[in-house]
Amino acid sequence: MLKLAFRISLVALLFTCASPAFSQTTKEPIDYVNPFVDTHKSRWFFFSSASRPFGMVNLSPDTWVKGSWNSGYLYDSLYVRCFSHIHAWQMSGIPVMPTVGEFKGHLGMEAYKSAFSHDDEQASPGYHRVFLKDYGIKAELTSTTRVGFHKYTYPENVNKDIIFDVGAFLGHGAMDSAKVVKISDKEIEGYSIMAPTHRRPKPTYVYFVAHFDQPMTSFGAWEKGVLKTGIVNEVYGKEVGAFVRFDRKLNKTVQMKVAISYTSTAQARLNMDTELPHWNFEQVVSASKSEWNGYLSKIKVDGGTEKQKVKFYTDLWHSLLGRRIVSDVDGKYCDMTGPKPIVRQVALDNSSKPKHNQYNFDAWWGSHWTLNVLWSMAYPEIMNEFCASMVEMYRNGGLIPRGPSGGNYTYVMIGDPAVSFFATAYNKGIRNYDAVKAYEGLHKNAFPGGIRDRAGYEHRDNPQGGGMNYYVERGYVPEGIPGPGGHKDGAAMTMEYAYQDWCLAQLALPLGKSKDYDFFAKRSLNYKNLWNPETHYIHPKNIDGTWIENFTPIGDGFNTLGFVESNSAIYTNYVPHDLKGLAALFGGADKYVQYVDSCFIKAKPTKFITDHGKHAQNWVDYENQPSCQMAHLFNHAGAPWLSQKWVREVKEITFSDITPYGGYNGDEDQGQMGALGVLMAIGLFQMDGGASVNSSYDITTPIFDKVEIQLDPKYYSGKTFTISTENNSADNIYIQKASLNGKDWTKFSFPHEVFSQGGELKLTLGKSPNKAWGLEQ
Repeated sequence: MLKLAFRISLVALLFTCASPAFSQTTKEPIDYVNPFVDTHKSRWFFFSSASRPFGMVNLSPDTWVKGSWNSGYLYDSLYVRCFSHIHAWQMSGIPVMPTVGEFKGHLGMEAYKSAFSHDDEQASPGYHRVFLKDYGIKAELTSTTRVGFHKYTYPENVNKDIIFDVGAFLGHGAMDSAKVVKISDKEIEGYSIMAPTHRRPKPTYVYFVAHFDQPMTSFGAWEKGVLKTGIVNEVYGKEVGAFVRFDRKLNKTVQMKVAISYTSTAQARLNMDTELPHWNFEQVVSASKSEWNGYLSKIKVDGGTEKQKVKFYTDLWHSLLGRRIVSDVDGKYCDMTGPKPIVRQVALDNSSKPKHNQYNFDAWWGSHWTLNVLWSMAYPEIMNEFCASMVEMYRNGGLIPRGPSGGNYTYVMIGDPAVSFFATAYNKGIRNYDAVKAYEGLHKNAFPGGIRDRAGYEHRDNPQGGGMNYYVERGYVPEGIPGPGGHKDGAAMTMEYAYQDWCLAQLALPLGKSKDYDFFAKRSLNYKNLWNPETHYIHPKNIDGTWIENFTPIGDGFNTLGFVESNSAIYTNYVPHDLKGLAALFGGADKYVQYVDSCFIKAKPTKFITDHGKHAQNWVDYENQPSCQMAHLFNHAGAPWLSQKWVREVKEITFSDITPYGGYNGDEDQGQMGALGVLMAIGLFQMDGGASVNSSYDITTPIFDKVEIQLDPKYYSGKTFTISTENNSADNIYIQKASLNGKDWTKFSFPHEVFSQGGELKLTLGKSPNKAWGLEQ
C-alpha cells in the first residue's frame, strides 16, 4: 500500500512539473491539459488524444479493445494493441497497427500487440506519440476533424507493414463484416459494419479511405485467421483484415492519412481531399493545437496553483471532447431511424456550407447541471448545433433523441433530458434552428408514445416501460409496471418527468403557448405525489398505490428500488425547479438545510462518491449525475455559506486529482464531470439548469483570483464577463461581500441578462462565513 501511495505521489509530481514554471507570456491554456488524468480506468469514449473538438475521428492508442468500460487507453496497460479511429458512444472502428518482422496480423491483436513505456510517450490535445518496443517504431498521431494522420518511423532496412484489422472485435462489440480494396499502390478503401449492441440496435457502417506517402510493394489479406494466397486485391467477409507493405530500402518514415465517413467511401475521400490535401504532419499538429487553444481560451484564469490550472483546462478539454460529429464535410449524414440507412443532407447556407453538424452522443441525462450551463455561457454556437442536430433527427424519425448513435436511437437512460437542453438554449437566446419544430417534438415526448415511454434501451415498437400512462393518470410512475426495458424505476422517472414538465413550461411561455405553460407548470408538481410525510423522503409506490415496504433512504448495490443508479436520499433533492416547495415538505428551510448538511457530513469519509455500480449506498454521490447539484442546494435554502463550503470541499476532495489514478472517479460521461469541475472552479452554477425564462446564475467561491469568460458576439452583446476575487486562498472560502458592475450585490444569484451584456462580479473572501450575505433572493 505504501508503494502504491508513493507511486501515485510520484506520478502527480511528474505530471505537475512536466511543463515549465507558470508564466502568462509563455503558457497557453492548451499547455495545461493533461490527457492522462484518470486513465487507469477509462471508458471506450473517454480517452481521445489525437482528436479535434467533437472530431468524427478520435484517434489514439488502444491498450485494451474489448468492452464499453475499462477499454481504450488504460494507463497501467503494458501493451498497445492498435490505433483506432473511432471512440464514440456505442461506436468504434478502423484499427490499424504498424509492425516489422514476422507477419502476425492474421493471428489477431494478442499476437501482434507491442509493449510500450510512458517514458517514450507524449500526449496533448491533437497529438500522441508512443514508441512500440517490440518493433522499434516511433508512432505519431494527429488529425483533422474527419481524417486521422499517422507518422511511423521504422528501423532501418526492415519490411514496413501496416495492419488494417477492420473485422476485429473493437470496443462495444464485434464487427458484423468488413471489406478492404486496393485502389492503387498508394491507396486502399473499405468499410466495417458494426454489429448491433444492446444499446444501438442496428448494424452501422463506417467507411474509410487510406492514402500513403510512398508506394506499397505488396497488399495482403486474411479471413478468420487464414492468410489469402496468390494475388489479392480485395477481401470481404467476417473477421477479415488486410495489410500493406513498403520497400525496406525507401524512406524509413511512412505517413498515412485515413479519412472516415458514415455514408460512403466517396464521401470519406471528399473529407480527406477537403480537410487534408497535403502531407505536412507538423502543420496539422500545429493547426490542431491552435484550434484547441481557441476553444480553451474562451475561459481564461489567473491565480490558483499549477495543479488547479492543469485540472481546470483538462476539465474544459473534456467538456468539448466526448460527443462526436457524424456528418461529412459537405453535410451528408446517415439516418438510421428507419428500417434502412438513408443518406440525408443538412441544409446549406448561402455559401453552400452546412448550417450545422450532426452529432453522436450519450444521453443528456444530468447535463442540465453541467454541459447545458457551461456550453450556453461559453460555447453557445456548439449548443445551437446540437439543437439543430436533434431537430433533424426528429424530422427523420419522429422523436427528439435521447442519446443517438450513428443516426440510431438508443433510448439510453430515462425520460426526455433534451427538453432542459432546448429550454436553456432558447431562453438564453440560442435560437438558430427550428424552435417551433423542436417544441412540437418535445411536446410529443411528454405524453404516452413519446420518448419518455421508452424505459432505458427499450427498442420494441409499442413501448410502455417509461410508464407515461400511469404518470398522466396518477401523477406518478409506480414500481413493477409490466413489460421489458431497463431503468424501470418509477420514483426516479416521476422526479425527472416533473422537472422536465417544468422545463417544457419554460419553453412554452416565450413561444406564446400559455395553456401549455399552465398545464406543464401544474404537472411539474407531481413530485409531491411520492413524498411520504412519515418517512420524510420520496418514497416509491407499488402498482396498487401503496408505499413499497422495507423502504430505506440508502441501501446496497446499483440502486435502491425506484431510483436510477441512486437512492432516495439523493433523489429526494431532485426538484431543481421547486426547492422552496421541497423545503416546505421538510418542515421549512432550516430543517431542509440540516438534512442536506447531514448528508455531506456522512458522505465526506468516502470522498462524496461511491464505487461505480454501488450507487445505492451513499448519501451524496458525485460519481454519478443525480447528485451533481447537491452542494449548491444550500444557496436556495437560506444558507449560501454552506454551498460555498461544500462546493469547495467537493472540488478539492473529489475532483482535484491530476494523476492517472483519479480526477473523475471513473465516470466522466462525455464531458459532464469535466463541465461540473469547470463550474465549481469559476464559482457559477444554475440549479434549474438555466432553463428558466428568467435564467440566473448561482454564485459560489471561485478557486482563481480572476476568471474571464469570452462572450460570443453572435449571441451576446457583451465582450467579456469577469469574476474577480480579493483575499482568495485555500482557507478564505467564504464570500464576505460582492459587487456587480460596481454596485453592491447582496443576492446569491444574478441574471443571465446581466451576464450576456458583459461586466464584472467582484467577490471579497474571508476565512469565516458571512451568514448575512446572499440571503436576499
